[in-house]
Amino acid sequence: MITMTRVLIDACGWVAVIEAGINIDQALLECTGTRKIAIVKSVMTELEALPGNYLLGILSAKAEMVEADKEVGHHTDDQLFAIAKRENWPVLTVDSEFKRRLSKANLSWVEVSGRSHLRLVE
Repeated sequence: MITMTRVLIDACGWVAVIEAGINIDQALLECTGTRKIAIVKSVMTELEALPGNYLLGILSAKAEMVEADKEVGHHTDDQLFAIAKRENWPVLTVDSEFKRRLSKANLSWVEVSGRSHLRLVE
């Protein structure tokens, strides 16, 4: 297990955690060695647009807001990818295409596994 500085949160990853009823603090600590999370503004914007309660107050209270590089553009995946590459932080996501992109760049991600826990893929 590698201790990470932060885990970046993708909107679909957060939704999957909430829908599975996973205790995010405990699960992240067990699989990454840290409870510290980070988000970009576009993730909050995506989550706010979804119907339902995805505990956004908890997310915004726990997460460090990280500025995306301006030259990367406005697409959330591009922003998360650039930060993950720069900081060597894994991304919590369940997006298959995004996981493939991270894998091709030898970057890590955290995924919901078995609808009950998180798994770090390095």
